[in-house]
Amino acid sequence: MSTPPDDPEVAAPAGAGPRQRNVEMGVALAMASFGGIVIVGALQAGTGWGAEGPKSGFFPFWVGLLIVAMSVLNFAHALLLDRGNVKKFAEWRQMGQVLKVVIPLAVYVAVMSFIGLYVASFLLIAGFMRWVGRYNWLLIAAISIGVPVIAYVTFENWFLVALPKGPLEDWLGL
Repeated sequence: MSTPPDDPEVAAPAGAGPRQRNVEMGVALAMASFGGIVIVGALQAGTGWGAEGPKSGFFPFWVGLLIVAMSVLNFAHALLLDRGNVKKFAEWRQMGQVLKVVIPLAVYVAVMSFIGLYVASFLLIAGFMRWVGRYNWLLIAAISIGVPVIAYVTFENWFLVALPKGPLEDWLGL
């Protein structure tokens, strides 16, 4: 029994979005790269046995090797066995919506070590509320200031857990 060609789950119009097969191959390559990084780090830490047992890189090495092996299998499956797969992964518009979240979060993680968790959180919350939610400035100010303050009081004062701070917190003596 065949599926009708106009079924959107089977055939995607050309240019409407990336094909599932291509995305699967890209993810497999990214995961293999990650596994390679794990292996290199494990080799630097030592993968053999010491007097007390396995060295600190022993288990990460095998996990990294497993990640690379499974990524190679996934890549081969998508490349060789899934050639007829023309299903689209998502429309470009949908991918844009995902990138609206992924890119600011990546910037958030990247700048956190320079400006601190609290300032980075303020900027992320304020940016999302204005850009995606289109909220008014008073609500944005209240929430984007309030959440980092509550996080500071909760973690630093109550739980006594120091979170990453930047120059502003140093200047304020926090």
